[in-house]
Amino acid sequence: MELHDERGTLRRMVWLFPDRESTRATPKWHRAFWDAYAEVAAELGLSWESHPPDDVAVDGTDPGNLRVFVAGEPVTPADTLFVTSLYSLPYQAMDVFNQYALYAVLENSGFYLPSPPWLSATVNDKLATLLHLKDSPIPPIPTVRIGTGRDLGHGFHEAALANLTFPVIVKPTGWCAGWGICMAHNLEDLRGLLSLAQGGETTLALQPYLGANTIDYRVYLIDGKPHTVARRTPASGTYVANYGRGGRQEYVPLPTELADALEYFADRVPIPFLAVDFLHDGKRFWFSEIEPDAAIVCPDHDSPQVVRRQRSIIEARFRAYRRGHTRWLGHKLKEVTHA
Repeated sequence: MELHDERGTLRRMVWLFPDRESTRATPKWHRAFWDAYAEVAAELGLSWESHPPDDVAVDGTDPGNLRVFVAGEPVTPADTLFVTSLYSLPYQAMDVFNQYALYAVLENSGFYLPSPPWLSATVNDKLATLLHLKDSPIPPIPTVRIGTGRDLGHGFHEAALANLTFPVIVKPTGWCAGWGICMAHNLEDLRGLLSLAQGGETTLALQPYLGANTIDYRVYLIDGKPHTVARRTPASGTYVANYGRGGRQEYVPLPTELADALEYFADRVPIPFLAVDFLHDGKRFWFSEIEPDAAIVCPDHDSPQVVRRQRSIIEARFRAYRRGHTRWLGHKLKEVTHA
């Protein structure tokens, strides 16, 4: 293998995403970020493609000479990377095992995966994330995790509620985009929400409600350094700040209280692109979660300045991926040489 030019040999970025979006949802997400991803990638001499896991086929009859295909096209570790962040919304539940299994196949086939498969299990569970980063300089939100299933009625979970104070935010541990988030004002509310979650055996995270003035700050890290901060404010009368739930987003300077803390997250999760989310309750910051494949949305297509900022984050992300791929390929070359 030989690096052809200063840009390296990377030519294709494949985003593995279960193909279960509706015909109504797909145009919305294309406008929000998918089209911008593809356009920015093309400007960098790369392609950005979304493929469901079943588009990937592997000929492993000769383990020493694997052949990997994406939608029938041959790909190699030298020219292609895969974004392997798990997606587990309720309509994607049947894809979870296949995603994990495919990630393992690709990892053992020698492909560069800028979001390593082990990370998905951590970031797709709210409590697992907070425990992995429990020493955060910004305190993590206190969390109780409860599995719901056939034995929910036995009340085994109630022993874990001793330190809970109401009202509480109740959310699925592994969904995204602000979906499934509810509020329980008392224990009876909570029992009702748990019984509804039981219908889908959905594991829930319970966290204190921080108040009506709570604002979400998302910090985009590129190679461990802060690039952009998006402040997200819930719509009036709501408590979910996500763009897809009607939250208002604007780009703001990095708050000084967060600046010193970010090195901790970069050290604990050393990947090319990472979003770290914090909540501010009007008095202090709380660490909320991390996302290795956070959507880079455009909240205002009519503002050239906002569009440029969105594209600058996307470009920085893809350049970081290309640098990471080049470094990874160099390590592989050294391994082959020393062998």
